[in-house]
Amino acid sequence: MALKNVIGIDHAVVMVQDLDKAAENYRQLGFTLSPRGTHSAHMGTGNYTIMFDPDYMELLGVLAATEHNAPARAFLDKRGEGIERIAFTAVDSAAGAEEIRARGLTPIGPTDFERPVTLPNGTVSAAKFRTFMWPTAEAPGGVRIFACQHKTRETVWLPELMTHANAAKRISEVLIATPEPAKEAGHLARLIDREPKEEADGAVAVTSGGDRADFVYLTLEQLGNRYPGVPLAGLSERGGAALVLVSGDLAATEQALGAAAVRSGAAIVVPPAKGNGTLLAFIAG
Repeated sequence: MALKNVIGIDHAVVMVQDLDKAAENYRQLGFTLSPRGTHSAHMGTGNYTIMFDPDYMELLGVLAATEHNAPARAFLDKRGEGIERIAFTAVDSAAGAEEIRARGLTPIGPTDFERPVTLPNGTVSAAKFRTFMWPTAEAPGGVRIFACQHKTRETVWLPELMTHANAAKRISEVLIATPEPAKEAGHLARLIDREPKEEADGAVAVTSGGDRADFVYLTLEQLGNRYPGVPLAGLSERGGAALVLVSGDLAATEQALGAAAVRSGAAIVVPPAKGNGTLLAFIAG
């Protein structure tokens, strides 16, 4: 039985050491960023979002050490910058947490939090969320998963934030490096009640639900074979991750990325060293 209250990938969280410096880097890569957000005090974090349709990326930084962000700080200490967790869209976080509890897992949360948002007319509103996490140890491929219920979508998916000079439209795949792709894909599949499927090159994919992006587990060698000529320095053998982004105009993508762009087959790629520990591969939509 598939989870009823958890649907496909909502957003990818890129953990960064210096939040404002990372934001400037992503602006230079042609992304439109939201104004900086500051989360509730117990979260101890701040963020910038990069909005697509129906998903998005989040640049996340620790502003103050709290119990809640201890795993994120441990990630930065051990692995450096990069994709630290992936969020699913939760229809109802409280009900979703009970669904995984019924499967023998102890959820973290649900947790309510919010951040102020300055709207186009200059007024200040709030983006409000209710999240729950799978147990911290349940991190297939070394990437944690959680679910996010958006209580105020109208303050997050703002039209003026959804057009990017690099023509990025949405996330197509989340690629996660691991020495054991089949094992890690099977782990995720059990957590979200999906079926893993082996791909032609030996990588193993797991659909996240609906029309959302897929997870793909693969070795660093397989990742390198998919993007020849792209340096993978900075990606961990287990947990190093990449995003495949659909572009509406690859010529615009290449122009916006400038010197950061590496042409690799049909894709235009930003190596992890230039993407704050995250490989970004743009493909034609």
